[in-house]
Amino acid sequence: MTETKNPFLEPYNTPHHTPPFHLIKVEHYEPAIREGMKEQNEEIDAIVNNAEKPNFQNTIVALERSGSLLERVTTIFGNLLSAETNDEMQELAEKMMPLLAEHNNSISLNEKLFARIKAVYENPGDLDKEQKKLLEETYKDFVRGGANLDAESQKKLRELNSEISMLQLTFGQNMQKETNAFQLIVDKEEDLAGLPQNLIASAAETAKEAGMEGKWIFTLHNPSVMPFLQYADNRDLREKIFKGYINRGNNGNEYDNKEVVRKLLKARLEKAKLMGYENYASFALEERMAKTPDAVYKLLDQIWTPTLSKAKEELADIN
Repeated sequence: MTETKNPFLEPYNTPHHTPPFHLIKVEHYEPAIREGMKEQNEEIDAIVNNAEKPNFQNTIVALERSGSLLERVTTIFGNLLSAETNDEMQELAEKMMPLLAEHNNSISLNEKLFARIKAVYENPGDLDKEQKKLLEETYKDFVRGGANLDAESQKKLRELNSEISMLQLTFGQNMQKETNAFQLIVDKEEDLAGLPQNLIASAAETAKEAGMEGKWIFTLHNPSVMPFLQYADNRDLREKIFKGYINRGNNGNEYDNKEVVRKLLKARLEKAKLMGYENYASFALEERMAKTPDAVYKLLDQIWTPTLSKAKEELADIN
């Protein structure tokens, strides 16, 4: 593998076939994502146009195995977008997110593909436990993806899915930018009281990199803010960094998320109602352990009394 090639489009010549992160550059993502979508579309077309009667192998297994390149690229891109992002990565995410949303919509709302899945679901044949589970989950995913909706509702669902994906991306980017922008600058050594030495050393290095050698900079990134809140003796500084942390996206600036949240809630509610649910919580929780909003509140009510009692004990110890 050479640096002139796209590492995503070559076999991983690495131990245990791990991603060759040292070769991956931002410019590699878009062509690999586009190629991944193209490959999966061809795989879906092959399933849909298969002249054989739909069965578990030629429909469900074939669908499960489709999109391997796209999944490989988007998994790496999504993780690095969260953990090691930059302006170029974020611009690319804004460009590719609508394309990926539409690609997913085109699969989940593919009428002929769903017809084959439904045919297998209604006549599964002799399947083992794992195969039955995969079949059930595949069918359910398509139903929850809007496959049973009429044409007009599916068109609306496509629009909502695209809007929701972009709003979620914007929300995350705003939070990230607010996190990166915050600095708690400490210039008095006595204000470091209570902090572990490794945290102090890290803050000193951060300050040095920012051209403030001799000072200490604490940030809203978890390795900095969490131990600072836990160990710092200076209450005023703890309050300052805590408020910085909880107010991310709520500062009335260009990264403010209030309007983003309002639009996101509206779009999610509209999607839930389109899918036949009373609210988005009912739609989202159906596939989770709680299953219903009522079950969530029941659990919260069960733990509220002992939690409150324990909190009062701890408060009394502090005082």
